[in-house]
Amino acid sequence: MTPWIMDDNSSDRLTLGRRFLEPANSNHRQYEALRAFFVEGLPSAEVAARFGYTPGSFRVLAHQFRTQPERDFFLPTARQGRPSSKQKRLRDLVIALRKQNLSVHDISRALARDGESLSPAAIAIILDEEGFAKLPRRRDEERPDHPRPTVADPADVRQLDLSPRHFRTKFGGLFLFLPYLVPANLDVILARCGFPGSKMIPTGCAMRSLLALKLFGSARHSHVMSSVFDEGLALFAGLNVIPKCW
Repeated sequence: MTPWIMDDNSSDRLTLGRRFLEPANSNHRQYEALRAFFVEGLPSAEVAARFGYTPGSFRVLAHQFRTQPERDFFLPTARQGRPSSKQKRLRDLVIALRKQNLSVHDISRALARDGESLSPAAIAIILDEEGFAKLPRRRDEERPDHPRPTVADPADVRQLDLSPRHFRTKFGGLFLFLPYLVPANLDVILARCGFPGSKMIPTGCAMRSLLALKLFGSARHSHVMSSVFDEGLALFAGLNVIPKCW
C-alpha cells in the first residue's frame, strides 16, 4: 500500500503556515516575535510592527527574555474554563485599542461609550497576558480629549488682588480671628524664629494658610485640595490662592 504524502505545493501549506505567522495567544505571539528578532535577525522596529507591539513594549519584552532566557513558551496559559465569545470579543477590542496607544483608563472609557463594561484593572490583566508593556507616562497634551480637572493658579503673593469686590466663601468665620491675629505681630515673630519663606509665598502667608485650616477644623492639610478656589481662604492667608499640598 502506497503511503499518502502531502504534495509540497499543496495549498494546505500556505493555510497552515499562517498559523505560525498569526499567533492566537500571548505565549505564541511572544515566541514568534522573539524568534524573529534573535534568530532571524530582523530589526526591532520591524518585529514590533509585525506582531502588534509598540517599539518600547517590544524592547521591554526582549530585555525580559535576556534576563530570563529559560522561560517556558509552550505551556498552556492557566485559565478557568474556555472563554466565552463575549470574553474573546472584549479581549480583541482591548488589544485593538492598545495598538492605538491608549492607556487602560482610555480603553475602559472607550469600551463604556460602546456599552461595554471592563475595569482598568481587568484591562491591565488582559494586556499583561498578551505581552504588552505599560505605556510610558504621557504629558497632558498627549492624552485623548476628555474632561480634566480645572488647574488652579500657583500661589503668589505678588498676584494678590485687593480691589473692592464681592464673593462667596465658606470660610467667613476665619475673619473673626483677625482682631486677635493682628496685634500678635505674627510676621515679626516668624522672622525672628527663622521660619522659611519665598518671594511667592512669604513665611507669614504660609503659616496663615496652615493656621486657617486648623481654625476651620480641617483634619489633614491634604484636604485643602477641595478648597483651592475659595477666595476667602486665600484672602485670609494674604495670597491670590491657597498653596496646594505636595
